[in-house]
Amino acid sequence: MKKLFGSIAAIVVLGGVAMAGGDIAPVEPVDNMAILTKAEGNFYTGLGISAVSARDASVSMDIFSGKRGQDRLWDVLLQVGYNINSYIAVEGRYLTTVAKENSVDMDSWGFYLKPQYPVTGEVSVYALIGYGGVKMDGVNGGIVNVDDNGFQWGLGVDYHVTETVSVFFDYTSLANDMDGQYGATAQKADADAFTLGITYGF
Repeated sequence: MKKLFGSIAAIVVLGGVAMAGGDIAPVEPVDNMAILTKAEGNFYTGLGISAVSARDASVSMDIFSGKRGQDRLWDVLLQVGYNINSYIAVEGRYLTTVAKENSVDMDSWGFYLKPQYPVTGEVSVYALIGYGGVKMDGVNGGIVNVDDNGFQWGLGVDYHVTETVSVFFDYTSLANDMDGQYGATAQKADADAFTLGITYGF
């Protein structure tokens, strides 16, 4: 009888070991983007340089050559944002002119919802959807004078150099048919920016 109880106890113990082994959870795939986001923190700030086309709405954009009714600018971009998670962020931007082709000085601000998708652990693509304002001052009535607000949007790509530093490039539509003045005449204005910048997460 003792041998029988001993055998049953051994079976129970071995069965428990086997069941414990069966309860071991499988290894989950690593989300590299989540690791980077966690490592760098939720907040980030950035600095960039923007090539801007500021022009009459009737004039098509040509960022590579000068044309009548358009002024090409170099703007500095200041950026601050917050990663809600790996797929969505909120961001604020401010641009101001530091160099120009002709006569226009421009300041712009915007607040955006930023959907983002990690293509790899280092590279993500994103969109900017938001609202902002543009102020263009044309010296001596050059181009169009604008001080208006409206819908803004953009598309970009971000590359993580380290866990806390990344480089980004994007296009942003800052103004589309915004109300302006050319002398005493009401006129519409457009502005588009191509930005290369660097961000730091903390």
